[in-house]
Amino acid sequence: MKKSRFSYTFKSFRELHVILDRNFFPEEHPRSSKREDSEREENLFQKAMEGVQPLKDKPLVEPIHRKTIPIKRFKEQEDEEALDRLKALVRKGVGFRVEDTPEYIEGTGYHVHPEIVKRLHRGDFSIQGHLDLHGLVVKEAQEVFDQFMKWATTYGKTGLLITHGRGLSSPSEPVLKKKVEEWLTLGPWRKWVIAYSSARKCDGGTGATYVLLRKRPISKKQKIRKKNI
Repeated sequence: MKKSRFSYTFKSFRELHVILDRNFFPEEHPRSSKREDSEREENLFQKAMEGVQPLKDKPLVEPIHRKTIPIKRFKEQEDEEALDRLKALVRKGVGFRVEDTPEYIEGTGYHVHPEIVKRLHRGDFSIQGHLDLHGLVVKEAQEVFDQFMKWATTYGKTGLLITHGRGLSSPSEPVLKKKVEEWLTLGPWRKWVIAYSSARKCDGGTGATYVLLRKRPISKKQKIRKKNI
């Protein structure tokens, strides 16, 4: 058997057995126990902390004291929100939409895009003339209406507001309101009308009507040409 420092060559398994029995291989360094490792780390920590004084003031992290807010039941919270919306509607008119009521009216002239009447109701066009028909009978109201429309078309006024009331005192339906819509759509002024709609609440709501006029009345040729297009 040839021998070197770290390796051996064996001629038979018998020699191997003899060597193993005699613990022939060099012993490895014995491993330290967990207890010895823990003591060593403790000694190192104590040595590193020599001369350090603990803080005696307030703790680094102060406890947070929070008030517990009771959680209301969903139904109670929903009822409160509905009541708040109702109060805002009664006191300030917040949330009221005229176009969602049966009294709302609107219409467009010849070949006018429906978006125009929506913009008119939103107030996108300035008011250049205002007519109030309160307290007039139908005949008097029509005369005043015709004079007002003549003035508006002569001086190029395009954005108008006509107040006629809601007709709540009428036995059947609002007379003046229906007449104003009739005069705008069936009378001679229909050629001038681009669109009309019930006003916003701030301008009278369904008791008033916005009117948007053309600079010039539409002609028959224009109607025929636009219809063919």
